[in-house]
Order: sequence, then structure tokens, then C-alpha cells
Amino acid sequence: MTTAPAAGAGSFLPDDLELTALEDAAGRCRGCALYVDATQTVFGHGARGVPLMLVGEQPGDREDQEGLPFVGPAGRLLQRALDDAGIAPGWTYQTNAVKHFKFRREGKRRVHQKPSRTEVVACKPWLIAEIESVRPQLIVCLGATAAQSLLGSTFRVTAHRGERLRLPSALRFDVDPEPLVTATVHPSAVLRDRSQRRREAYALFVEDLKSARAGVDFPARR
Repeated sequence: MTTAPAAGAGSFLPDDLELTALEDAAGRCRGCALYVDATQTVFGHGARGVPLMLVGEQPGDREDQEGLPFVGPAGRLLQRALDDAGIAPGWTYQTNAVKHFKFRREGKRRVHQKPSRTEVVACKPWLIAEIESVRPQLIVCLGATAAQSLLGSTFRVTAHRGERLRLPSALRFDVDPEPLVTATVHPSAVLRDRSQRRREAYALFVEDLKSARAGVDFPARR
């Protein structure tokens, strides 16, 4: 994996913050070195104005190949959990804190690697632009990387899981009402749980999503 220093995505942002313009510009982003080995940029998916924004860590192997977030095993678990929580996927915008797949090779396999703090910060302008464009009521951070990208490197999901928080003052948007943030585990953490408590871990994840649903002006399911 190439390890050139990250320059940041800010200079690649377009003047037009519509989602289609952002996605097109993100496809040409060279703000960090992850684009070198990734197949493509994996931008967010969903419509402007939906009440919930779901933010994960980074695309995985399947997402990198298909160009869409949450289409791999963890994504399938997320979609099942959304259904169990009574949330229609069409009323969510789904994205990641980092837009390129970071991995190491083990034979023919590409094995996920956690993005560095530098890489998360380099990609942050895209996430901020998505929030400004989508204008969700609530941002649901899935896992520590997503939560720390918005709430700071000292944030701990275990300590603040399910709490409704305001964005740090440096990230306040000229949006009324300003979106709130909550955090839960990443669905991959539930998948990795091979213990007898896996059902409980899934149930708690669904409860977190139900709590998120209850906290927004959610349209009637269709």
C-alpha cells in the first residue's frame, strides 16, 4: 500500500455542492494516497433532504468493486437491521468517512486495513460537503472511525453510544435546524462477533437504529 503523505481533499471540492457535482469531483480526488491502489472512489448514496445520514468507516472490497457503499456483508447486515428497525433505506443517505478502500494483500485476497487519522482528516472535506448538501436531521456514525471524524479523536463509542450530541463548534453549518449526531457500532463489529452474545449485539444495534428513527421527523414508510 502506498504511503505518500495526504494533502487533503479541500482543493478538489467543486463550487457546486449538489450531490451529483460532488460525486463527479470526488472521482478525481487525489487528496491522499489511497486512490492509487483503490479501484475507484466510493461516494455516498441517497437523496438530498432525507432525515438520516449513515456514516461508516470506509468502503470494503465489494464496495470498491461496485462503487456503492454498504453492498458487502456488513452492508447486508445493515440493510436487515434497518428493516428490523422500521427504517426504509430510501429515507437514508449512506456514506463513509473515507472514500477509498485501504487494504493489504494476502495472496489473492484484499484484506481491510483501518484508515489512519491522517487519511480520515484528508477525506473529511467530502463528508462535510455531503452533510451540507443532504441536510439530514440526524447523522448516525457507525463505528469509531466515523464518530471520531466528526466528534474528535478522543470520542469513544463505548462511552457515548446512543447519545444525541451537537457537532463541535468548528463544524457548525448554516442549516436550520442543525443536524445532531449519534454513534453506534459498525455492522462489521456485529458480523465479527462469534460469541454466544452475537444475537444480543445485533439486537442492541437494531435498538440504536430504532432510537435514531424515533428522534427525527421520519416520513411514513412506503
